[in-house]
Amino acid sequence: MTRTEWTEDVLGAPYERLELPLGEDSEGAVVATLVRRRRSAADLLHAGGPLHGTDVLYVHGWSDYFFQTELAERIERLGARFHALDLRKYGRSLRPRQTPGFIDSLETYDEDIGAALDVIRAEHHGERRRLVPMGHSTGGLTLSLWAARHPGAVDGLILNSPWLEFQASAVGRALVAPMIKLGARRNPLAPLPAVDPGFYTRTVSATGEGRWTYDQEWRPERGFPLHPGWLAAVFDGQGTVEHGLGIAVPVLTMLSDKSMLQPRWDEGMAHADVALNVDAVAHRALSLGDEVTVRRLHGALHDVVLSAGPVREQAYEAIGRWAHTLPR
Repeated sequence: MTRTEWTEDVLGAPYERLELPLGEDSEGAVVATLVRRRRSAADLLHAGGPLHGTDVLYVHGWSDYFFQTELAERIERLGARFHALDLRKYGRSLRPRQTPGFIDSLETYDEDIGAALDVIRAEHHGERRRLVPMGHSTGGLTLSLWAARHPGAVDGLILNSPWLEFQASAVGRALVAPMIKLGARRNPLAPLPAVDPGFYTRTVSATGEGRWTYDQEWRPERGFPLHPGWLAAVFDGQGTVEHGLGIAVPVLTMLSDKSMLQPRWDEGMAHADVALNVDAVAHRALSLGDEVTVRRLHGALHDVVLSAGPVREQAYEAIGRWAHTLPR
């Protein structure tokens, strides 16, 4: 399929984006979008960092897209080459009349990831480089499953609050999943009750308690509408993780030290994960493979790299230390 040329991204220089055509589905033409940061002479000063010779491909979570420019800059200061992928029907890749974020199997994203990696590899003209994908929330679940299906493709995996387990634990998922899957078979796009009170947005947005600005159509205050087809796909993925993925490379999982999952706002939410049960996720992370590092960060938000400055510094320090465990 023909790809368009790199153009300046909505983030402005030095960020560029490339549209990756992925054919069509029942809602029309489907694309993913790859984002990169043009490197300057100053960037070459960090070429010898612990991630030297490494490509990092970042994949966002649910109701999200890539806008974390500090993340890109800090990863490249560690020596890596950074790219981010807006999956089909998210952010830059969302088209009119498409159902935002909808997918009925997480395996479908193999096409998005494969198309992005083809471009990244072509940039290096056959040079052998390490590959370390990095995923946030649902993106962390997606990349974990992808890495398990593609043994030998990656040299490590970085997970930022990955949605590896249902908030109510595996027992809760086992109770809810049959009903969701029945609904998915009957009407995968049926609306589900809205469950996001907007607390996560309040913790990160500059309009609330946070400090970040972004496109609120691509990252709405209360998230995209939920549908049983999508939720069934997530439950299937979490069930696969529960049985063990056998990932044979080092995995770093970063999480907050606490969750606050409650119906009313509390000031403590500005220093906690308000989306996931982090204890359940920390336990489930041990099912990923044999070499899993779980780093709990005091006061971290659901997106660790959008937390307060000292927490972010701890996160980047953790990535740098963990990078030394990667195969050379």
